[in-house]
Amino acid sequence: MNSQLSFKGIYTEDAFTPNMHDEVNEPPHYNHGNIQCIDAMREMLGEGFDYYLQGAIFKYLWRYRYKGKPEQDLQKAHWYLELLLETVRTKYGGQNGKG
Repeated sequence: MNSQLSFKGIYTEDAFTPNMHDEVNEPPHYNHGNIQCIDAMREMLGEGFDYYLQGAIFKYLWRYRYKGKPEQDLQKAHWYLELLLETVRTKYGGQNGKG
């Protein structure tokens, strides 16, 4: 596992507005201390991290119609999908899996 991998993807449909919480890319309740929660999860789960990401994507796609913030839930699903893509590319050296 590449401990240097640190996902910094952002959802960019709207321009960044200073002094506002970014609930999709950097929710303040997931950043305490010197490590982002997602980075701690990656280290803790090791090879299982891919499955965690799949579950998170599924969760946000499942609930987007029912929780009152459908666009935010879809943005979060997209964020986790981008992280899964980056993780898979790093793990498999950019192979696209065709064949």
